[in-house]
Amino acid sequence: MNRDSRTFNSIRNIVAGFVGQFIYILAGFINRGIFIQCLSSEYLGVNGLFTNILSILSLADLGIGTAIIYALYKPLAYRDEKEITKLMNFYSKAYTSIGVIVFILGLALLPFLNIIIGEKPNIEESIYIIYLIYLFNTSITYFASYKSSLIIADQKSYISTLITYGVYFVQTILQIIVLLLTRNFILYLIVQSGCVILQNIITTIIADKMYPYMKKYKRLKISKKSKQKLIADVRALVLVKLGSVLVMNTDNIIITYISGLSIVGLLSNYTMIVSAINRVLQQLFNSITASIGNLNAKENNERKESMFEIINFCNFWLFGISSIGIILLINDVIHLWIGEKYILPSSIAIMLAINFYMVGMQNAVWTYKNTMGIFKKGRYLLLLTAAINLILSFILGNIMGLFGVLLSTAIARLLTNTWYDPYVVYKIGFGKGSSRYFLKYIFYIIVLFIASLPTYYLCSLVNYTPLINVLIKFIVCIIIPNIIIIIIFYKSKEMKYILNLIKVLSKSFNIKLRG
Repeated sequence: MNRDSRTFNSIRNIVAGFVGQFIYILAGFINRGIFIQCLSSEYLGVNGLFTNILSILSLADLGIGTAIIYALYKPLAYRDEKEITKLMNFYSKAYTSIGVIVFILGLALLPFLNIIIGEKPNIEESIYIIYLIYLFNTSITYFASYKSSLIIADQKSYISTLITYGVYFVQTILQIIVLLLTRNFILYLIVQSGCVILQNIITTIIADKMYPYMKKYKRLKISKKSKQKLIADVRALVLVKLGSVLVMNTDNIIITYISGLSIVGLLSNYTMIVSAINRVLQQLFNSITASIGNLNAKENNERKESMFEIINFCNFWLFGISSIGIILLINDVIHLWIGEKYILPSSIAIMLAINFYMVGMQNAVWTYKNTMGIFKKGRYLLLLTAAINLILSFILGNIMGLFGVLLSTAIARLLTNTWYDPYVVYKIGFGKGSSRYFLKYIFYIIVLFIASLPTYYLCSLVNYTPLINVLIKFIVCIIIPNIIIIIIFYKSKEMKYILNLIKVLSKSFNIKLRG
């Protein structure tokens, strides 16, 4: 059972997460580069489309995972082995059923693939066989994910991270070998299937060793009261889950319908870069979620809010600087990485950055909302977000193309959960008004705009080879916005906390080195 401090657990998880993400991103970019050289861009479109379709099918978990992880925070904090095992026994049965349901729902979509895809892609393999392998890879993940969730809820996500990225590294090497030797997309996907199974096996073995008491109490069942509470939370989360998945994963389907698979393939190169940045930054919040859950289970509202403001400031800092970098750098990266013919207009980079920032700035809010168990509030709102996004995407997509679809997503978010979720966290979680949050939100945007002006001007002067352009612009995008943010916020309580934490960690590190 986990007895380390919240700070120590968070830092350990963050370090493992960042190292893992570095390996994941590096391997992923090498893999994608070789993929593009060996196979046509239409395979990229198929990959993006099927990934989105199967993400929608993941609705089948109905938010059970989030509800049970929240339920685990308190028994883990107080080392209640019996209650932990009861929840995990329920979780195991639920997720086995979900894996089966996802597979059945996926099979039900087979007759409609031609309608969804539209014009038949110019690929050698059967689109149905490719889809079935994607479906298998998605459904099989559910059979061990509940054990990974226990490790994460116990503030030990670094273990899950090492397993995930270790297996992914092996998978990438094998997939590259398959591409270079055979150029066969089916074999490429089969390698992924084998690695998904391998990851499940490793996770199961390690979790069983870490929590041996689960075998001792394997016949225990959750009480009727606990089950009713879980079901109530799941009912609230199912609508949140539905709306979230529809908002995040319908864009590629709409773009395919309006512009075709080739445009989806081009966009997928951009979204791969943006997703890579998001995954790196997301590690910070994923790594501290369990510790925030522990804090919310024990501390008072004042302490909760104080930590929230610090996390939200880190949110702004990291996602804000990254958004500036996406706007000014992403086309140069695409040019350097896979060639000038894969570049999309700068307006697309701007919209990707805006959506990236809007979602990123919700991290602190969503972390607190989930770890406080505020599931019922706003459960219908994301459905409204999805509806607005869908309607506007078809309207603006037909008028402005790809830009219109991305703009629609930003408008839908702005009108709904961007303002509502913070309001709920402050009202219910902290017991006070949220005006302070929104004033800071607006101020953060103004600061980013100020920071972007000199950064843009300096980047516009750079015109050398693709590699030199990327290197110089990257340095400019790192240095200039950071200097401006540090100057503006130097005396803020958030900046003081961060600087003090760095000093404390430095001292601790030096003491360990001397020891």
